[in-house]
Amino acid sequence: MSKLSAKARAAKKKRDLAAAKTPSRRRKKAENQKIRRKAAKKYGKSWLKGKDYDHDDKRFESVRANRGNDGKGTKKEGKKTKRKRR
Repeated sequence: MSKLSAKARAAKKKRDLAAAKTPSRRRKKAENQKIRRKAAKKYGKSWLKGKDYDHDDKRFESVRANRGNDGKGTKKEGKKTKRKRR
């Protein structure tokens, strides 16, 4: 985390918490927890270490590989790669 003043850090904490508690963010978190529990049961917890679920490819990838639109960057991310909202 970057060095922030106490006032800025408190403001960021408040913003981050508000973002984490939105209904869409809570649904995404619950979905991720469900998927990870299922995978841990099937493959074991150690298999999951360092992996994130890629919602576009519908599989687990390393954290590194699951960033920035699979190496293409977010600028090129168009309508085709974005998921529909529920």
